[in-house]
Amino acid sequence: MNNELVAIVGPTGTGKSKLAIKLAKLIGAEIISCDSRQVYRYMDIGTAKLPAEERLLVPHHLIDIVNPNEDLSLAQYQQLAYQTSEVIRKKNKIPMLVGGTGQYFQAVIEGWQIPRVEPDIAYRKSLEKRSEAGETLELYRELTKIDPDGAKKIDPHNIRRIIRALEVYRSQGIPFSQLKRKSAPPYRTLIIGLHLERQELYRRVDLRVDDMINQGLVREVQKLIEMGYDTTLPAMSGIGYRQISQFLGGQLSLPEAIQQIKYETHRYIRQQYLWFRLKDERINWFNIAGDNEEDCAKLVRNFLEENPVG
Repeated sequence: MNNELVAIVGPTGTGKSKLAIKLAKLIGAEIISCDSRQVYRYMDIGTAKLPAEERLLVPHHLIDIVNPNEDLSLAQYQQLAYQTSEVIRKKNKIPMLVGGTGQYFQAVIEGWQIPRVEPDIAYRKSLEKRSEAGETLELYRELTKIDPDGAKKIDPHNIRRIIRALEVYRSQGIPFSQLKRKSAPPYRTLIIGLHLERQELYRRVDLRVDDMINQGLVREVQKLIEMGYDTTLPAMSGIGYRQISQFLGGQLSLPEAIQQIKYETHRYIRQQYLWFRLKDERINWFNIAGDNEEDCAKLVRNFLEENPVG
């Protein structure tokens, strides 16, 4: 049985999904999404999912697997990614991990031994109430004091991850970032990274935000609210959904919401580079300003020829 794994990673807006489809068709791969927002059903425009017809070109996995009011822990994602990888291998196909959620990526590639800490429901509810009362950033500051290294890699508005990190610390007395042991899975891995000069990337994602608005992001958020998904849910705290919810609630004008989405996306990109470092020797980086598609294809073909499938 083959043990190859190909990964395509990098910050948002670099075209990972489209390159993945082209390479997957070339080598006979199936795609495993590595995106913590695309796991949610009904959240398509704001999470930049490829249109369904494009996803039909190559089998995609771990997209639309939970409802917006359901949780998917890091440990659950890791387990699903491993299970899906084995299913793909049994079809004599190559699993291809694609996305920009650094924590998901590292957990799979490095084989994190994630602490199995049972949820402290009462404590979690108390933190959620504080967040609903407007104390999300205060909770993030509390996390920064006890786990500065871990906090750097968490979105200050990602209340689900902030609460989980505080919960683990309360249970173990040790910062979450210090609890992760590693046992790398038996994969022979090729990692392709896509990047772009920062200001040009910001310009491109700003245009993408405008395109999301034109595609109907406001209506998508309105529909989620009409379906009964509360704006305080962790899924609704994601970039785009939080700001449009504030617009619909009268807290922001639409131009203000759009500008905040762009600002938060820029900040998220900076955060992604803490996970995907250009100096990481495991990653074969390609600047998307050039036409590197054929170079990526050649790299993948050479990788597979070193240990042919079958």
